[in-house]
Amino acid sequence: MEFLDATLALLCAFAFLAGFIDSIVGGGGLIQLPAMLLLLPGVPVPTVLGTGKVSSAAGTAVALRRYAGQVPVRWRAVGAAAVTAGVFSFLGARVVSLLPTELLRPLVLGLLVLIAIYTFWRKDFGAIHAPRLPERKEPLYGVAVGLVIGFYDGFFGPGTGSFLLFAFVGLFGYNFLSASASSKLVNLATNLSSLAYFAYTGQIIWPVALPMAACNMLGSALGARLALRQGVGFVRVLFLVVVCAIILKLGWETFKAQ
Repeated sequence: MEFLDATLALLCAFAFLAGFIDSIVGGGGLIQLPAMLLLLPGVPVPTVLGTGKVSSAAGTAVALRRYAGQVPVRWRAVGAAAVTAGVFSFLGARVVSLLPTELLRPLVLGLLVLIAIYTFWRKDFGAIHAPRLPERKEPLYGVAVGLVIGFYDGFFGPGTGSFLLFAFVGLFGYNFLSASASSKLVNLATNLSSLAYFAYTGQIIWPVALPMAACNMLGSALGARLALRQGVGFVRVLFLVVVCAIILKLGWETFKAQ
């Protein structure tokens, strides 16, 4: 019993940290999922994923609520991206069983390296909120972003938050704070889409999922508050740190698989 209590306490600590990081720049799955796989040996991977989705969805909802009243969000464009991403995330999850995800890892690794170099090189990237697309066209671009990144999230996953952040800054012209808030809505849609599937198929350990969700929500609230207080520069630096961490993780997995 003490072992189970200690395991749950550790899972909650990792969920808190994941929520904190994810609320600012995404990438919380890099922290939460490996911890769950390590601390829940013998539990089927789909059940681990389903349990983690409860925590992730709850934390993302809290972060979105914190940002929504504080930073500008173009709801038509972001809503279109969110709905499309939710649908195509489900489709991606269905396709993943048909194709080897290992084929995607080198491509994603290369894209993340380019994103990191570009963001580091362009010091003013994401510093100013200056939407560059005509307002009537933004929903169409939102659908395109939701289709590609939503499918990717369901199919493979790592770096989804970073890709969303980069898309909203680079394509739409948002600053890092507005892009972070926008990406939360899209992430929430993809999380709820996959969560519905896991809940329907009974692949969630609720006594573990609910305490983790509470801790993830607390971490998300604190992370979003810190991002709003520290501003765009802080989010940009943390974005680069998380992207580099994903690059190292995917690089190690690619090298190890060879």
